[in-house]
Amino acid sequence: MPLKGVKVLEFSGLAPAPFCGKILADFGAKVTVIDRVPDNPVNCMNNGKRVLAINLKKSLGQNLVRRLAKTQDVLIEPFRPGVMEKLNLGPELLCRDNPRLIYARLTGFGQSGPLSARAGHDINYAAISGVLSMLGRENEKPLPPINILADFAGGSLMCALGICLALLERHRSGRGQIVDSSMVEGAAYIASWLFMSRSIPLLWQGVRGSNALDGGSYFYDTYLTKDGKFMSVGCLEPQFFELFKEKLGLLELSQYPDSEEDKQAAKDCVTKAFLQKTQADWSAIFEDIDACVYPVLDWQCVMTHAHNVERQSFDIVDNIPVPHPAPRLSRTPGTLNTKSLSSKEAADDALDVLIQELQLDNYELKNLVKEDIIQLPVRTKL
Repeated sequence: MPLKGVKVLEFSGLAPAPFCGKILADFGAKVTVIDRVPDNPVNCMNNGKRVLAINLKKSLGQNLVRRLAKTQDVLIEPFRPGVMEKLNLGPELLCRDNPRLIYARLTGFGQSGPLSARAGHDINYAAISGVLSMLGRENEKPLPPINILADFAGGSLMCALGICLALLERHRSGRGQIVDSSMVEGAAYIASWLFMSRSIPLLWQGVRGSNALDGGSYFYDTYLTKDGKFMSVGCLEPQFFELFKEKLGLLELSQYPDSEEDKQAAKDCVTKAFLQKTQADWSAIFEDIDACVYPVLDWQCVMTHAHNVERQSFDIVDNIPVPHPAPRLSRTPGTLNTKSLSSKEAADDALDVLIQELQLDNYELKNLVKEDIIQLPVRTKL
């Protein structure tokens, strides 16, 4: 696996840091999570990671983490600027202990600027990035895509990219560095094309929701079917549009109507047509046709679609479909780790970190538990 041998120390957070750590773990890194409790049910992306519950408010706990950081390649922390410094675990100290350490700071607003110390969530970061203003229907309020844009795309994924870039540079220089990963900047960077394509009139002609790709075109939209499901339509190119209207039985359609009234009339015709058949019927009609029309798969049964089945795009973990690591590498692909945190192996992993990597003996372990410096999983026996 491409990150085999890379050791990562991840400080527990709500969403972005765990997914960043998951990306690295899925591609071979050995990830150790520092959490408040050993079995945190909120952290649903800890499968395959080792979890240590360490009391960071006490100096003995801080010292344990500092010792562990000396052996790591990467550290991921999701706190507001200054928090790690107050815990005596800031980059100035830890990078001095370990000059090869890549210290990734994953925050909403970044490490500097007037908003850096402020609280926020995905919707706020997407708002400040400028991208949220582009999302939503015409004459309706901006609509965030749940928390994918800033938390996971602009945050987790861009932070993982920054870490991999720093690892690559370290291969040449032998030195680590600080990765300042701002979800605001990450979300904006993900949307670079949306900013840079504004001079293309075919794409951007009006306000939000009235353009080719944001709901303003009836040939780039979703439509309800007879059985209450949906089909996605994305026939932007003329050759795809011609096949689309042929299979729909609406040969009179014009891809670019002259007026708003004609545009609405075309959308009404397409809406009515899709309501005449089920999603399965329409999927069969467009199955082998390049008209860019596909079913909107429900997340609960996405793993049953023939394409996803053949490529094994999903695994089942605790009766839930979980996406396979992407992208696929021909020689060293990622692997989804399905080891549950409730397993005995996960409990043993915690001991492995403490005994093997920190070289603590049984007496020290019992004393740290007694002093409330560490918590061990209930399945652990000393």
